Amino acid sequence: MAGHASIQYPHTQVQSPMKETESRWVRWLLITAALGFLCLFLVLPLIAIFIKTFEKGSAVFFAAISSPDALSAIKLTVVVAVITVPLNAIFGVAAAWAVTKFNFKGKSLLITIIDLPFAISPVIAGLVFVLLFSSHGLFGPWLQAHDIKIIFAVPGIVIATQLITLPFVARELIPLMQTQGTADEEASMTLGASGWKTFLLVTLPNIKWGLLYGIILCTARAIGEFGAVSVVSGHIRGVTNTMPLHIEILYNEYQFSAAFAVASLMSMFAIITLVVKNVIEWKVKKSMIPEKGDF
Repeated sequence: MAGHASIQYPHTQVQSPMKETESRWVRWLLITAALGFLCLFLVLPLIAIFIKTFEKGSAVFFAAISSPDALSAIKLTVVVAVITVPLNAIFGVAAAWAVTKFNFKGKSLLITIIDLPFAISPVIAGLVFVLLFSSHGLFGPWLQAHDIKIIFAVPGIVIATQLITLPFVARELIPLMQTQGTADEEASMTLGASGWKTFLLVTLPNIKWGLLYGIILCTARAIGEFGAVSVVSGHIRGVTNTMPLHIEILYNEYQFSAAFAVASLMSMFAIITLVVKNVIEWKVKKSMIPEKGDF
């Protein structure tokens, strides 16, 4: 028939060997450039940190990380992460749920506010809290009258870290939940499940890997935050110094081995984070591949 003669099969077209060779060379050139860049600016500095850490022996390393100031910095860093990460996880889930499951006025404004910490400098964020909560700030007189100290104290560090790490969980979940749509939740509600039960049995299992991925990124940023924390902490030894601030003080005092020893702890955490991140990505990709029985 004449209609059949017009059918074309693009996939049967054969590309010329010149194009295949050119694309192969371009591909390998890009891969080599990317690997070279990563080795120069990521792998080599990481190796240098561990070399510098142990160049004077393991005794110096253990002495540096077990000093009172170092233990205080490690403890404060963990406390800040333990407080900020669960709060940001709750906020991220709630914000992603609201943005993806409901239509309401101000949705675009909410998304913009969530992204705001990505756009502003951490130092500026710290200065904002100084203007609000310092003794000469907007709420300073009231805080002093009630003997509440935020700036140059642990609460200020927690608040500053909370702001900087705010978008990480929400920004991981919003695209994921938008892709998933609302069909599963609507089916659950149609079958008589309550909103809370639908969230626990339908929504949460669907977003568990994205949620865990966001939590890992949020934790890494909370532990490594420097700019905002530096402004609000006051650099009080043994009181308001987190691990990044403690490393800066040691380095400025020419205690290089001690500074690199503490830095190696943060590098170890970064490596662990990278491994867990890759495992989660592998889990996500595996969960997206349908089983043979699904075809």
